[in-house]
Amino acid sequence: MLCGGTTETKEATEEIQALVEKVHADLEAKDGNSFPHFKAVAYKSQIVNGTNYFVKIQVDDDKFIHARIHQALPHAGSTVSFHSYQPSKSREDAIEYF
Repeated sequence: MLCGGTTETKEATEEIQALVEKVHADLEAKDGNSFPHFKAVAYKSQIVNGTNYFVKIQVDDDKFIHARIHQALPHAGSTVSFHSYQPSKSREDAIEYF
């Protein structure tokens, strides 16, 4: 990993699923749709003033989105916030910085 760069893509863990659950309502509101599924599949992370997570989320049988989620440092309350997302992704689409 380059300084300031993202990690390699990793399989999503229970911790990552818990993060995406915290921004589930924000993502549905931004997209204007209700998602039948909401399962974190894979992710990359980036250490900044906290951690940015770039997560591939399965939202339907064959539909995915990529979400950017920020988790603040512990001294700032470790708050989790939705930053942005990329709709209309597939299982094969690589997770990239955005």
